[in-house]
Amino acid sequence: MCLPDPLGEPILGEDPTGTDDARPGGLPRRLLLRGGVLTGAFAVAAGAQLWRPAAALAVAQPTIHSTSEWGAEPPRGTIQILDPRPTKIVVHYTAGSNSNDLSLAHAFQVARNIQQAHFARGFIDSGQQFTISRGGHIMTGRHHSKTELVQGADHVLGAHCTGQNEESVGIENEGTYTSVQILDGHYNKLVKMCAYICQQYGIAPGRIFGHRDFVATECPGDRLYARLPRLRDDVRALL
Repeated sequence: MCLPDPLGEPILGEDPTGTDDARPGGLPRRLLLRGGVLTGAFAVAAGAQLWRPAAALAVAQPTIHSTSEWGAEPPRGTIQILDPRPTKIVVHYTAGSNSNDLSLAHAFQVARNIQQAHFARGFIDSGQQFTISRGGHIMTGRHHSKTELVQGADHVLGAHCTGQNEESVGIENEGTYTSVQILDGHYNKLVKMCAYICQQYGIAPGRIFGHRDFVATECPGDRLYARLPRLRDDVRALL
């Protein structure tokens, strides 16, 4: 499994909610300036490298299973909510087996395994915000990531890529893609998830990166990394 880079996050005690249904207690929501200038097909946010499709909600929210659905343990520390919005997406692979089990039950087990592996490394929760199984099932990784994404303002601080955690959304993809291609169904869900994230946070498709763009690692594998240009194009077309 590709274990995301540690953030050096302290163990601060249990989050009593353990769900994606509410924001962590005591963390204020700060409103963001959403005004922008419409340029061609995109609304460009003032003073930022962000954009939104001219047509609101061009991409429907894909099915994203919550932490409670896959049986996550409560976080072992306080989940931090950040403002402003993230400016990039970082694509990872788990570096685990390329399972032929495409079931939802298997996907949920993958999510549980990742959380336990990250606990063992001293993380307070799963390091990445989202996980996609080889069967194309999308799951919340770190608690509250789905809630913040749907609202499209703040985002959850992850621990998946050193130096990029404060400004990125991490997507963990089940499998190893050094010499094997990602399955079509899995890839299609990755496109939809990236497009939805770009829409909600105003991230340009050109700002979808691989883990290796920032850290000396094989992640997300030669084959998946080579498909990132197509991924950016497919996300742009969907938007």
